[in-house]
Amino acid sequence: MKREYYCWHSPNLKRDMEMLVFGDGGPSVLFFPTRMARFFDYENWGIVGAVQDKIKRGELQLYCVDSIDSESFYNQDIHPSERIVRHLQYEQYILEEVVPRMDNTDGLIVAGCSMGAYHAATLAFRKPELFYKAVCMSGRYDLTRQIGDFRDLFDGYHNEDIYFSMPRQFVRHVHDPVNLTAMRDMEIIIAIGETDPFIDDNREFDALLWDKGIEHQFPIWEGYAHRPRYWRQMAQLYF
Repeated sequence: MKREYYCWHSPNLKRDMEMLVFGDGGPSVLFFPTRMARFFDYENWGIVGAVQDKIKRGELQLYCVDSIDSESFYNQDIHPSERIVRHLQYEQYILEEVVPRMDNTDGLIVAGCSMGAYHAATLAFRKPELFYKAVCMSGRYDLTRQIGDFRDLFDGYHNEDIYFSMPRQFVRHVHDPVNLTAMRDMEIIIAIGETDPFIDDNREFDALLWDKGIEHQFPIWEGYAHRPRYWRQMAQLYF
């Protein structure tokens, strides 16, 4: 299986960023890591290995990017307005520095687990013209809501940038026919465990998408399903 490591100094983030790429043929998956995780975790957890046969056959490529969540959403040393600015810098890094490096011959997929599912959904619905498929596993789609022990990551603060970065907020008010058509053309999978703390958030997001006429799959897995062993199975099914 072809494996390549990349590192470059990001002009958007003003720091070095790393990435692992697996494969050299087939659709390319932009794969966001979990909460404050690293670009190598999916390999270490066996999730890359779970789809290695597809990668070896040239049916799939994985672009495992790094996270800066500790500098944005989880940085309690800066004001919430600065947290969202740092996140938007990360989004520009992805759009301007990572996506152009991806092989788009067979189309682009965006995916992630846990916090990575948030990143995947946000980018998919903000830029639906870029992707033909979105795979969101065990995600949370509004970071401004307190969900059990998972706090509001903006401490009650809200502005326009935050609004347009929360899929459960901005998708509800999308009326532009071009954007809606692009969203409806995507293949969308939102997978969650039945006892996952984010299950209600996912059910509400599922209802919102149907209300907007956006077809999608919403598989609910037995139990918690918020662990690498479940994500390995999900990747095999949904990639």
